[in-house]
Amino acid sequence: MSYIVDFKKVSTVGLESSPAAEALAGLRANEARYFMNKYNHEFTVVPASESQENLDYVNRVLKEERNIVFAAKPLETSHFQVENIQFTYVFYEDGLEVNVMYTVDDPKKRAVGFKLSEGMEVPQELEGKFKFARQKSKLAGTIRGSYFVIKGEYGR
Repeated sequence: MSYIVDFKKVSTVGLESSPAAEALAGLRANEARYFMNKYNHEFTVVPASESQENLDYVNRVLKEERNIVFAAKPLETSHFQVENIQFTYVFYEDGLEVNVMYTVDDPKKRAVGFKLSEGMEVPQELEGKFKFARQKSKLAGTIRGSYFVIKGEYGR
């Protein structure tokens, strides 16, 4: 069942099994606010158990581009297109968010982003491979993020 993320009243719905549920909910709400403000788009998530296609897509990009396979359990995903950009998100139980931004008409503007919930340690799979910048968010506290540019073709 899909869930429209409310960025005015942060909720842990769907994230309850995470030890970082509150911080992860803030991170998810931060994304919802961004998409509403920039694109007037409602950020909707679905349980990972109902969205295998999204998981397979993100896992394929991570594996083929950087040989990354996360051990953490995926809780939710989101997939949508605004303007000429397809976005696919996975929210993991440990507090990690992974997003694939894939422009459909410009191979120079494609990337995978990582965001860590406040208080979360860098996952072992990313340790030493990426530098994480910090940003402040009213909804999510201090977010640490990093990314890499996608070189291959992964259209959906």
